[in-house]
Amino acid sequence: MAARRLFGTDGVRGVAGSVLTPELVVGLGRAVTIESPAQRPQVLVIRDTRESGEMLEAALAAGITSAGGDVLLGGILPTPAAPLLVGRYGFDLAAVISASHNPYRDNGIKFFGPDGFKLSDAAEAAIEQRLEAPAPVGAAIGRVRQLHGTLEDYLRELQSRFAGLDLTDVNVLLDCANGATYRAAPEIFRRLGATVSVLAEEPDGRNINEGCGSTHIGALAKAVVSGGHDLGFAFDGDGDRVLAVDREGGIVDGDELIALAALSLRDQGRLTGGVAVTVMTNYGFHQGMKGAGVEVAVTAVGDRYVLEELRARGWSLGGEQSGHIIDMNFVPSGDGIASALLTLEALQGGDLAQRKGMQKLPQRLVNVPVADRDAVMDSTLLAEAIARESEVLEGRGRVLVRPSGTEQLVRVMVEAPSDDEVAAICDRLVTIVRGAAAPH
Repeated sequence: MAARRLFGTDGVRGVAGSVLTPELVVGLGRAVTIESPAQRPQVLVIRDTRESGEMLEAALAAGITSAGGDVLLGGILPTPAAPLLVGRYGFDLAAVISASHNPYRDNGIKFFGPDGFKLSDAAEAAIEQRLEAPAPVGAAIGRVRQLHGTLEDYLRELQSRFAGLDLTDVNVLLDCANGATYRAAPEIFRRLGATVSVLAEEPDGRNINEGCGSTHIGALAKAVVSGGHDLGFAFDGDGDRVLAVDREGGIVDGDELIALAALSLRDQGRLTGGVAVTVMTNYGFHQGMKGAGVEVAVTAVGDRYVLEELRARGWSLGGEQSGHIIDMNFVPSGDGIASALLTLEALQGGDLAQRKGMQKLPQRLVNVPVADRDAVMDSTLLAEAIARESEVLEGRGRVLVRPSGTEQLVRVMVEAPSDDEVAAICDRLVTIVRGAAAPH
C-alpha cells in the first residue's frame, strides 16, 4: 500500500486553488465514491463560510457524480452535523469542506463513513491510490440535489440532547468566528432560553477566524467583562471546537471544560468508562481526575487519536486542550456547540468563575527550531536533563519534550506549581535543546 501523502490527521488541507485545486477535489470525489461499497453511494456534502467553499463543493460534486454517486448538498453547517445527518438519513458517506481554524485562504476536505466516523488510515490510503488510477469508463452518472432543512435537523438533535437544560437566567456572549456556527449557535441558545449576544456572525467569505473565534479569544474576553455577561463561548471556523470565558474575563481551555464535563456526566450516569486526553493536557487535569476517581488515558496530539482511544476502550468522553471535545454519547466528533451546552449543564446554574474539577498548573511551551529534530531527541545529555527535571517535579508537575510531527522543531513544555519554577526549568531545557542542535 502506498504511503499516505495528501491526508493529514484531519483530512486533506491546503491553500485553495493552488494546493487544494478543483482538479484534485474532482479526483478525491471520484475516488471516495469508487471506494465505497455502496452500489450508488449517497453522499452528504456540507461546508463552512470560506469563499472557496462553493468552488470546491462544485468540484467535489462533479467527482462524486462522475463515479455514479448522488450528492446531497447540506449547505453551511458545523462539522459535527455531518455524522449526525449520516445517522439520521442513512447516507453512505459525508464530506465536510473546511480548514477549521485556519485562515480563509486555506480549505480542506474530510470524509465520514456510514458509521459516522472519519475514514480510517487504510481507507484514506486507498483513496490516494485510486487517484493514480484511470477514471472509470461507462460509469453511471449521479445526481446533485439540495438537502433542505439540514440546519433544523442539527438543531433538533441538540435540542433533544439538552432538553432538560433551562438557560432562562443565563446571559451569554457567543463568538461564532464568522464561520459555520453563525446561525446554529445563537439559535439553539435562544431556544433553550438564554439571553444571547453574538460576535463575528457576519461571514463574508474572507473574515472566517480573522481576529475572532477560539484561536483569537482575547476580544471575547474583553467583551464579556465590558458587557456584563455571565460567560462567553468562542467557536472555531468549522464549529468542532470551543473555548470559554468566565465573567471575570478568565479564559477556560479544553482541559478545564473536559474536567467539568467528566464530573457532571459521571454524576448523571452518562460517563462510560474514563476520559481520553492528549499528552498536552495539563497536569492539574490528571490530579483532579485522580482525586475524583476517574480513569484517564493519554494519547498523541490530535483528536483523531483521542477518538481512536475512545473507540478502543469503549469510553464516551475525551478531548484536547484546544477545546476539541468529543462526547460519543452524542456524536463521534468534536462539537463546539454541544460542548458549550455541556459546560452549562455541568454548572447547573453556577458561576464558571467558581468552576471546579481541576486546579490548572502554570504551563509554558517553547518551540525550539532545530536542523534535525530526531538527532536532538537522541541526545544523551537531553535525556539526562529530562529525567533530572522530571524527578524534581514528580507528584507536583511534569516535563514534556517532543519533536514536532510536521516541522523541524522540538517542543519543550513544563508544568509546575509556580510560574517562576516553570520558567527556570523551561529555560534550562531549552538551552540544552539548542546545545544539542548546534553543529559539533
